[in-house]
Amino acid sequence: MSVTSLRLAFSASAQTSIETQKSITPKAVLSELLEGNKRYMKGDVTSPEILKRIEATTKGQHPKAVTLSCLDSRVPVEIVFDQGIGDLFVGRVAGNVENVDQLRSMEFATKLAGSKLVMVLGHTACGAVKGACDHAEMGNLTALLAKIKPAVEAVKGHEEKGRNSKNIEFVNDVVEANVRQTVSDIRERSKVLADLEKSGDIMIVGAVYDLHTGGVTLLK
Repeated sequence: MSVTSLRLAFSASAQTSIETQKSITPKAVLSELLEGNKRYMKGDVTSPEILKRIEATTKGQHPKAVTLSCLDSRVPVEIVFDQGIGDLFVGRVAGNVENVDQLRSMEFATKLAGSKLVMVLGHTACGAVKGACDHAEMGNLTALLAKIKPAVEAVKGHEEKGRNSKNIEFVNDVVEANVRQTVSDIRERSKVLADLEKSGDIMIVGAVYDLHTGGVTLLK
């Protein structure tokens, strides 16, 4: 399928159909999301035709991907990837960390609803990551930030400028480590998702959104 065909099939004015969902590969889905992000960065986004989408998706949904992103209001996932109603399942939680309900949701999205891609999407200057770097504690947030602590510990160095939220380079290194940790946890904690990835039915990837540029960088 050519780039032009992909854009026509995935455009925000033509929601993902069951035929498209079944025929595309996980790699093609990833390519389209990254191409959509390039359009977003240029301001060349596709017309969403919202009213048509609302009507069309009352008959069902066939999203091509499921994302686990941060709660942050500056990272509107569908807009970032130039997607529309019916194209993506979007799970959100501060610090884009997985929990049992997020795993269950991703299993539903892939195994039962047919999505081909699982993406963990972190972002630069993440507030939850900053809180974990500063060892913040507050109510239920304490337990959530504890899930990011392994990523803080995994990042070495930065003693000179400080291993805290004032050192944005340290924070962003932890952001990447946290995304990688979440991807690893998904594979370890969900046999359903791990098996789907091994069979080639899905891909599980991690990426980081840059608040300054609007660009999404895929982590290797």
